[in-house]
Amino acid sequence: MWWGYKEAQNNHEPPEAVIVLGGSTKNLEREKFTAQFARQYPNLPIMISGGSPPTYTKSVFTKAGISPKRLHLDYEAVDTVTNFTTLVDDLQARKIKNVYLITSDFHMRRACVIGEIILGSRGIRFKPVPVPSQTPPEPIEKSIRDGARALFWVATGYTGAEEVKHQR
Repeated sequence: MWWGYKEAQNNHEPPEAVIVLGGSTKNLEREKFTAQFARQYPNLPIMISGGSPPTYTKSVFTKAGISPKRLHLDYEAVDTVTNFTTLVDDLQARKIKNVYLITSDFHMRRACVIGEIILGSRGIRFKPVPVPSQTPPEPIEKSIRDGARALFWVATGYTGAEEVKHQR
């Protein structure tokens, strides 16, 4: 029933921004996919967390006919949890309540778990838009671990990024 309610809300209120989780390969798959996707939504800002250096990112979007003025590049994140924690305050300040969430298909399950918790804690909904790849899905353990970290962040404001970094 909860998912039905959420789906009805997502269909009723169109997304007001595009969020891209950086970290794709040197071929810039996520950026290239997003540049084509964003052409369908010319009025939406594009918020990119992490990823390729600004020069490369802006070049991909410019070649696709997307104005660099639409891009909001954020390089504070060090992992998927912090992709969300570094953007959520900005989304809330802009009064954005619904976004498109773009990341690779193999990464989408974990991104959805984290997004549901972190964005959801601020009343922000998202519509997943996976970038197709040939990579198998990530292990479920990553989703569980980072879901727990997201819950911990909601409760304490602490991401645990340093601890995860040392475990790699």
